[in-house]
Amino acid sequence: MLEQSLSPTGARALIRRIVDQGEVDFWHHAKEEMDNDRLSQADCLNVLRGGWPDPAESHHGHWRYQIHTRTMCAVVQFESSTHLSVVTMWRK
Repeated sequence: MLEQSLSPTGARALIRRIVDQGEVDFWHHAKEEMDNDRLSQADCLNVLRGGWPDPAESHHGHWRYQIHTRTMCAVVQFESSTHLSVVTMWRK
């Protein structure tokens, strides 16, 4: 868990590094919502690589980021500097 929030630019860089070299896991809720919208894990990874994060929001001691593309949005939180969790995802 990161103690301080990152700027959208900093979050984007860390997300890309984790997707390429770290660990990404998907909460059960994220999997359900992705199934509902017929989205795959590959879709999500593409959003994480190419999307743009909003400023962080604090949620129960974690910083969460909404990552947007034109057609999809994913919400992630950093578990560490090498691990992130996808909390949910949806098609816009």
